[in-house]
Amino acid sequence: MSSELSPSKTAVKRLLPIAVILIALAIFFALGLHQYFTLDTLRDNRDALRDWVAAEPIMAMAIFVAAYAAAVAISFPGASILTIFGGFLFGLWPGTPLIVFAATLGATIIFIAAKTALGDMLAKKAGGFAKRMEQGFREGELSYMFILRLAPVFPFWAVNIAAGLMGVSTRNFIIGTFFGIIPGSFVYASIGAAAGAAFDAGEDISLSGVLFKPETIIPIVGLIILALIPVIIKRFSNRSIPTQEQN
Repeated sequence: MSSELSPSKTAVKRLLPIAVILIALAIFFALGLHQYFTLDTLRDNRDALRDWVAAEPIMAMAIFVAAYAAAVAISFPGASILTIFGGFLFGLWPGTPLIVFAATLGATIIFIAAKTALGDMLAKKAGGFAKRMEQGFREGELSYMFILRLAPVFPFWAVNIAAGLMGVSTRNFIIGTFFGIIPGSFVYASIGAAAGAAFDAGEDISLSGVLFKPETIIPIVGLIILALIPVIIKRFSNRSIPTQEQN
């Protein structure tokens, strides 16, 4: 008997990772869990959360990483709130490393699911945001991944899926994601670290108030420019080298 799977069974096997993620996302919303990913939840439960982290720091870190990675893996669009939670719970250290690790882990899971389940067929037919990213990936995967993570022109979850559709190497995806999200994670974790004092004083915290300050914008813009340099050099180098005919 042949061990090869029939085309229909092969298709089911390839689509299974995406189906599991979609089902998990549907269950997440059906149970109303998304309602807890808010700043109001953080404010109203801050004392209980502080006590929990103080009593069980290792367990709290493990649960936070697992919850964050799972939320990113099912493409729940609430990573910024979770990052603030991480800064509130653990401070800048070890909060920022935990956030970066968890976000990269979750992003890699959905990236691999999109890459293995959908493959080249959807990459060729992809439209919308995936198609708009295709040229950037072709010019330089690692630099473009770094730019996409530094400057969130596209949603975090959309980049994870599009990179899989476009066949980006797993190595470049992980490196670009891990290092590219460090500045943004640090900024959001800083908001979370300061949130406790703000809530205790009866003040509200504002994402836009921090994100659009010059001291936040300028370093990130500088990193984006540095990431663009290899792409620009490659483009101009290709244009400047004349095509030589062999005699």
